[in-house]
Amino acid sequence: MSSSFLERPEPVARVAELMSTFRSRWFLCGGWAVDAWLGRETREHHDVDVAIFEHDQLAIREHLPEWQLVGHDDNWSGENPIFPNVPIVPTELWDGRRLELPGHVHARAADGFEFELNLNEIDHGDWVFSGEPRIALPLERCVHQSAWGIPAVTPEVIVYYKALPPRWRDEPRTPLREHDERDFATLLPDLTEIQREWLRESISLIEPRHPWLARLSS
Repeated sequence: MSSSFLERPEPVARVAELMSTFRSRWFLCGGWAVDAWLGRETREHHDVDVAIFEHDQLAIREHLPEWQLVGHDDNWSGENPIFPNVPIVPTELWDGRRLELPGHVHARAADGFEFELNLNEIDHGDWVFSGEPRIALPLERCVHQSAWGIPAVTPEVIVYYKALPPRWRDEPRTPLREHDERDFATLLPDLTEIQREWLRESISLIEPRHPWLARLSS
């Protein structure tokens, strides 16, 4: 690791080393990405989240042949007898079927270490959010090198997904999670007016009464 970069926490360092030989693009996302921008840990984390693009999902199977991979998307065939519109979280190993958006892959090593790969949409160099072509940014604005020397999604991308996390088809939107509220509060003071404006416009397209809109306007 270059001396110009800050030391990485062990879980992030392990994922960064693992993904350093991945043949396509990957980026740290989620709560750890907040800390990567600040160069310090701001809270405890359950796991490490990594963003990749939808068309690279099979490359992940090739890259992690010894890992247990479980795929999650709307097309899993399990039925929930209590809440029919909310699928049961699958537990069987991913057989390589194409995962649709929004989808993710849960990866578990033999020693129990886990991390998550989140699938995202890219179209002609633009990162598309929520399957909505009107909500998109050029890839170069979505990803920068972090203080830990690894690629991480930029603050506005972090906040967007914290505000509007992907959900199963027909699943009602759940209340904001405590750790997402905390991450938003951590990033808010450092958001530029350009980032705030994009977030206000993008979030309001999906949820016009989102509680963070007023705070983004302050």
